[in-house]
Amino acid sequence: MRFEKWQALGNDYVILEEGELPFDLTPERIRRLCAPHTGVGSDGILLISRSERRGFVARLGIFNPDGSEAELSGNGAREAILYLRRNGWTGNDAFSIETAAGEIRPRITGPATCTVDMGRARLRSQDFPSGGHDGTGTLSLEGREFRFQHVMVGNPQCAIEVEDDLHRLDIERYGAPIERHELFPNRTNVSFWRRDSDGEITVRIYERGVGETLSSGTGATGAAIAAVLRGCDSPVTVHLDGGDLEVEVGEDLHVNLTGWAVPVYHGTLSEELVKELDET
Repeated sequence: MRFEKWQALGNDYVILEEGELPFDLTPERIRRLCAPHTGVGSDGILLISRSERRGFVARLGIFNPDGSEAELSGNGAREAILYLRRNGWTGNDAFSIETAAGEIRPRITGPATCTVDMGRARLRSQDFPSGGHDGTGTLSLEGREFRFQHVMVGNPQCAIEVEDDLHRLDIERYGAPIERHELFPNRTNVSFWRRDSDGEITVRIYERGVGETLSSGTGATGAAIAAVLRGCDSPVTVHLDGGDLEVEVGEDLHVNLTGWAVPVYHGTLSEELVKELDET
């Protein structure tokens, strides 16, 4: 069973083609494959399959290491996009991919870079049902009040501006309970961001179903939108622990995300592990 491992700003995924799987990709098998010591080890799995929709190069399934399915991942999408090009699924620079969040339209800009049309973000969604039209809200946690910006950008984002020392903030302490807060019935991704200049922000990410990560494309997008709504200029350069991304936010909240992704290695699962997964 063949696989490739890719990373984008330290956010790593195992890429599988559905046609080569000898079994269904169940949550337990996903957890087993993503396990760092007994599996391949990754922040998730990207499952590529043929799309039944005309004009689409492929369908992309995105799975978190806890076995849950994510609607979208900006970093994972770029990895899948460049994988598709390298592995002969398309020879075009621009094409369409089907995801659980809908259509995404990438444009390859270099051997390891691409821009992804993420569509139009929304400030109101069923993932923050008590929110108003502007998506803003507040929540209290351990005696501290957080003012947040809800953004739906393929998946739910809770972006929180931090005015004190961002690097000393205990992300696990606050991120985990916010992810599962009653305000967000489908859970939420959480980004803590700091304004550096009119067009730059620094962000730390607590990703739904994962925990703190070096980066997140959709998390960076949610934080960039929140920053633009608070007066920052677009495009926004987003500094993450894993590197930088550029997020262009239109007046109608249409978003383009630009960044890189590279392969780490490719391999074949052992017969023993495939048998163990098949029996799981």
